[in-house]
Amino acid sequence: MDDTRISLAHGNGGRFMRELIEEVFAKHLGRSELNTEADAVPVDLGDGEFLMTTDGFTVQPLEFPGGDIGSLAIHGTTNDLAVAGAHPLYMTLNAFIEEGLEIAVLDRIVASLAQAAREAGVKVCAGDTKVVRRGEGGGLYLATTGIGVRLPGIAPAMGLIKDGDAIIVSGTVGDHGTAVMLAREEFGLRGDLVSDAGPVMALTETLLELDGLRFMRDPTRGGIASIAHEICRATGFGVQFGASIPVKEPVQSVCDMLGYDPYYLACEGRVVAVLAEDQADEALEKWRQLPEGRDAARIGRIAAASNRVVLQTSLGGERFLEELEDDPLPRIC
Repeated sequence: MDDTRISLAHGNGGRFMRELIEEVFAKHLGRSELNTEADAVPVDLGDGEFLMTTDGFTVQPLEFPGGDIGSLAIHGTTNDLAVAGAHPLYMTLNAFIEEGLEIAVLDRIVASLAQAAREAGVKVCAGDTKVVRRGEGGGLYLATTGIGVRLPGIAPAMGLIKDGDAIIVSGTVGDHGTAVMLAREEFGLRGDLVSDAGPVMALTETLLELDGLRFMRDPTRGGIASIAHEICRATGFGVQFGASIPVKEPVQSVCDMLGYDPYYLACEGRVVAVLAEDQADEALEKWRQLPEGRDAARIGRIAAASNRVVLQTSLGGERFLEELEDDPLPRIC
């Protein structure tokens, strides 16, 4: 048997599976934290209100400029808790590994995942592995569950949004989706654009003290346009985007060449927030003092007059941003 690649024996519950867990997952995630012997583990949740989220990750390629499926799994899970006003505490990890995956690749990805977990301050305390036959998976799929404790301050929710509220974003949009697309080299394009994938807790926690905070969301699949449509459906209000949405030149260039729209492309380290108009500038100032928020910008407002998502163009016109139907870039997160 080729001992440099995953085989079906690595998923049969025997010696090879035990060795894989011990030599890859437990090695990076910590034997004292990741219990490999019990079916359930105790966790100390302390006092407070707890939030839970779950997610799956299927990015292709598995490693891309600025990250990989491992770090992405940590960021995606912890960021979902952060924008809900929680601080992440614990995670579980399920790995679905395709037969033939190089063990060295898996080792790099789990090492990256463990590093991202340490940086986010979250513990991966339980997990499971499954091996699927060659051709039945994309190399590696990950599934996670995260638990966090709600922090003091506003509990962000769409139900708090009011007419006239301001919309801000913590940085440029479309970086992750474009970086992954370039890494695939499907269109003969190459570039040095790096994904924005990263933790957002510093961004979200600094806004919780503002009593005018209404809502926060990380613009992953579907980008900021899809968040705007979620707001429209939930509130009955419209969203008016200005012409000042920050987009990096390489992202815009790729979109122009291939007919994509950066407002629908995924970000993995950004936050969109809705706040009372009179606190938007204060929120932007808080963000711009952080490395993660130096490119933060006001991008729009909530408008009760229309239940549409409207973008003001740089030429002074307007166009509708319709709800996304076809996925322009599958398997990006």
